[in-house]
Order: sequence, then C-alpha cells, then structure tokens
Amino acid sequence: MTALLDIENLQAWYGASQVLFGVDMTLREGRVTAMLGRNGMGKSTTINAICGMQDRWAGRIDFEGRSLTGMPMHSIARLGIGLVPEGRRVFGNLTVAENLTAAARKGHWDLSRVYSYFPRLEERAAQSAVTLSGGEQQMLVIGRALMTNPRLLILDEATEGLAPVIRAEIWTTLHRLKSEGLSVLIVDGALKELLGLADHCSILERGKTVWSGAPVDLSTEISGKFLGI
Repeated sequence: MTALLDIENLQAWYGASQVLFGVDMTLREGRVTAMLGRNGMGKSTTINAICGMQDRWAGRIDFEGRSLTGMPMHSIARLGIGLVPEGRRVFGNLTVAENLTAAARKGHWDLSRVYSYFPRLEERAAQSAVTLSGGEQQMLVIGRALMTNPRLLILDEATEGLAPVIRAEIWTTLHRLKSEGLSVLIVDGALKELLGLADHCSILERGKTVWSGAPVDLSTEISGKFLGI
C-alpha cells in the first residue's frame, strides 16, 4: 500500500528547548492513523511540523514522496493536506458559507456535499460563524478543511469539549469519511472511539515514537504504560 506521508526521526524545538526527539510514522493511502499519547508528549508539535507551522525542526517529512522541508504552510496546504486545528478556529466575522468557500478548491468536496454531511451548516449558511454553538463551529471547521479537497485530513482534538450528542455526530461523520477512502491522521482523547475508527496507531512518549501497530495489537500492558489506562 502506498505511503502518503512518511516521517522519519522528526525532532523539534521551541527556542532552546527540544520537544521532539525522534518521531517515526508512515501513513498509508486510504487509511486512518491515530496518533496517541498523554498530554504534552508531542502530538500537536508533530502536526505543526507536518503543516508548516513549526519554526524549527529536523528529520524527514515526505508527502507523496515530496519533501516538506522548508515549505511554507500555504504551499503544504495546496499539496493536499487539510487541517482541523485544536480550538475551533472559525472566521467569526464571516458567514458560515463564506467560511466554507474562503479556501475552497475545486474537486469532490463542494458546498452541497459538505451540507449533506452537516445539514445544520446549510440551515445557518447566512449566519456569522461567531453566532454558532461550539459543536456547530467544529462542524464548520471540519467542513472548511474538506472544502480544500485534501488528500490527507488531519484532525487535532476534534471532539474535545463538545456535548456527547455532537461528539457522536462527528464520530459518525469520520466513519463515513473513512468508508469513502479519505486518508486521515487524528489525535483525540476519546480512546474507545478512536480505536474503533483507526486502522493503525502510533504512540508518542516524551517526543518519540515508542509503539506502532494495529489497534487490535495494542495490549493492556502497552496502553497502561504509555496511555495511563
């Protein structure tokens, strides 16, 4: 199976402090990969490096065989990497429809398709994004990322802080996206749902990959040692 994203010996720094010490990860085309680890272990920093938002890093990150070293964030996005960042960062002064079309690219995903996944967004298309509930804002951010027609969708804590009914709706959406063959890299604290979605898992501990494999191979010993469960 083709490697869509290949990461080798990724290291990263914030100022003089090193936070990543050797992240290795291979994401396959059409599969869902979960990046696991306790808080502060380097998951978001890894995502930042992939997306061009990490100022200082070393190692190798290749997307479809092309090095991302030195590439600015907008160029990485144009290659086909769509990000759903932590924290529901909508453009509050724009309407729902304007948020969705702001960075849209031609392809499989258009307004009608996003609305078919998230009918509430169509109902609120003319509303300012700032007036939406937290769950609706998260749907909007996911929809906005899909409107870029990504080859790889990255989600960083997409269900954090949401009401249970909204979380369930988003997990259902992610299963639908998986069934359509979209490649996904996901970080989330809902381990049960995450393992039910993922094809492959990588665990980070203190900025380094310490385990990778299929969810069915994640033993209680490993999960207890590195995930605290």
